[in-house]
Amino acid sequence: MALQQILELQDRMQQSIIGQERVIERLLLALLCNGNVLVEGLPGLAKTRAVKSLADNLEARFRRIQFTPDLLPADITGTEIFYQGSDSTEFRFEPGPIFANIVLGDEINRAPAKVQAALLEAMEEHQVTVAGKTHSLPPLFMVMATQNPIEHEGTYPLPEAQRDRFLMQVNIAYPSVEDEVRVIELVRSEEPSNSESPSAIPMTESASTPHKPRISQQSIFSARQEIRNIHVSEALARYMADLVYASRTPARFSEELGRWLEVGASPRASLALDRCSRAHAWLHRRDYVDPEDVQEVAHDVLRHRLILSYQAQGEGITPDQVTDSLLQQVALP
Repeated sequence: MALQQILELQDRMQQSIIGQERVIERLLLALLCNGNVLVEGLPGLAKTRAVKSLADNLEARFRRIQFTPDLLPADITGTEIFYQGSDSTEFRFEPGPIFANIVLGDEINRAPAKVQAALLEAMEEHQVTVAGKTHSLPPLFMVMATQNPIEHEGTYPLPEAQRDRFLMQVNIAYPSVEDEVRVIELVRSEEPSNSESPSAIPMTESASTPHKPRISQQSIFSARQEIRNIHVSEALARYMADLVYASRTPARFSEELGRWLEVGASPRASLALDRCSRAHAWLHRRDYVDPEDVQEVAHDVLRHRLILSYQAQGEGITPDQVTDSLLQQVALP
């Protein structure tokens, strides 16, 4: 039952996001794994639309935070407000936009480090501490952040500690010509007709509000419980650990890897490989994980955790190429 609901959610998203099936699957994997995801791509590739499409079709509260250089940490977490009444005075906590089920951090690298750091506790521990008091976030909570890889002026690179807290980094590429034609037709069909006056358009709902009932949060929780029961053999768990360990001792595997890698992945990468592999197997109707599941999610799990050397950057080597080499060098179970 839970699988049918998740596949229905996937199908709805594919109807509104053309040519990005892999990206949609990765967003669902992050949701099923109770993790956060960093979406990176050039302008106009539907990064924000993909996240909003997930929220529109899910029974969840959605909040968007537009990151700008003048943003303050309290603009995200909330703050204590002083209230003075006729017979009493008190400080009350006013929750910020982080207190939602799905939080979109749009262009997250446009805010300085102190603002980005306001997300660290929320992303890792699902709680926020303000004025010495800890406030729990909803049981269904997920941060989806977007960033532009080519714009560097007026941006602040994400600290490594924060990048490591993202379960996956998903890269969005240009669609094919055929898919772009379908995008044109889709957007044209969403335009209001000339006969519709502004007063005829509901002001309380977005234009992308789905007509079908939204997928319930309970379906997500049920799916997560089923994913916990997916079988992972001891040999395959060792294979995941070997992949991550190889990124820390690259010179033992090949001279190229030794030149390319400055710092390898943390133990969070091993945990992420395990969670994402199980979710991938479940989504493809299997009750066990095989090596193909690990290899399918390895690039998304590792690309933001590998720190390349200056020599590798000078040669134009990408983290995906390093991950390809790791997959080739580490023996299959």
